[in-house]
Amino acid sequence: MRDILSLTLPELQEIMQDIHKPKFRASQIYHWLHVRKVTDFAQMTDLSSALRTKLQSEFCIKRLFIARKLASSIDDTVKYLYTLPDGQHVETVLMHYQHGWRLCISTQVGCKMGCQFCASTIAGYVRNLEASEMLLQIDETERNAGVSISGLVLMGIGEPLDNFDNVMRFLELLSDSKGRNMSLRHVTLSTCGIVPRIRELAEKKTGLTLAVSLHHPENAGRSRIMPVNRRYPLAELMEACQYYFALTGRRVTYEYAVMEGENDSMKDAEKLALLLKHQQAHVNLIPVNAVKERSFHADRRAAQKFMQYLETLGIHATVRRTLGSDIEAACGQLRHEADKEQKTLREE
Repeated sequence: MRDILSLTLPELQEIMQDIHKPKFRASQIYHWLHVRKVTDFAQMTDLSSALRTKLQSEFCIKRLFIARKLASSIDDTVKYLYTLPDGQHVETVLMHYQHGWRLCISTQVGCKMGCQFCASTIAGYVRNLEASEMLLQIDETERNAGVSISGLVLMGIGEPLDNFDNVMRFLELLSDSKGRNMSLRHVTLSTCGIVPRIRELAEKKTGLTLAVSLHHPENAGRSRIMPVNRRYPLAELMEACQYYFALTGRRVTYEYAVMEGENDSMKDAEKLALLLKHQQAHVNLIPVNAVKERSFHADRRAAQKFMQYLETLGIHATVRRTLGSDIEAACGQLRHEADKEQKTLREE
């Protein structure tokens, strides 16, 4: 059955035309799905019974279900493990900032990119998420938490630009004035650096903030911890980021996970400043999250020291606020544990 929540309004209008229904019926259906957020065709009470029955027979309204929920005892962060319709899992993190509630969502089940410090890649890549499954992470979280999401980060499990078409469809649905109507200026998309897709995204001029996971100032070190660098080395990546800024006017944010003994020396800071000196850049320093299967670790004080030195070199930088540290709010870890538990149950 077709996933109706992933369809755009023009696609619904075309379907109504094909079944000889008035065009305005598509707008009614779209409103029920994206504004009223109904979960059953029977709830679409201004449609005829015959049309509801036809929709029920040909389409499905997907749902996500909470498999696990962890609420931080030190701040308002909540981490959700959602079960998808096919039984796979993704993670979503709800965070509270002074300006409102922000949600970090996943774009794939697992990840292919193989970054050595990241938990998302450990359990392996399974599939891309559909546009509806990204939207539903927002809808289900708002329903459960009783809050309204004002900002969004595509920085959970998966590489958004590796699921380009579905992510673009998701952004179209998210920003549609007849649907959720969220400005894409409140959306940040994080990528490990898939150069052709960065250029393609720039040409779409969506208005979103691009965050590039950099994590090392030299090719040799970056290739060691981020395999994507072997395909798209730093020179190509920097050119793509300059292209993004030139076309959109939007400053690129560079994510830099500070890892003790790996990329946190003053010499590393100097190399990073040299790399970014011609960029309209902001560096977001992140003390790397501890992952059981990995040996990387960091100290927040080291990140602060790194930031201060970058500032003296003319690079604007901040250390990202730590949220939900008591619930391991970094994406990937909860899914990995759930998958291990399922595997154990199957083997028993």
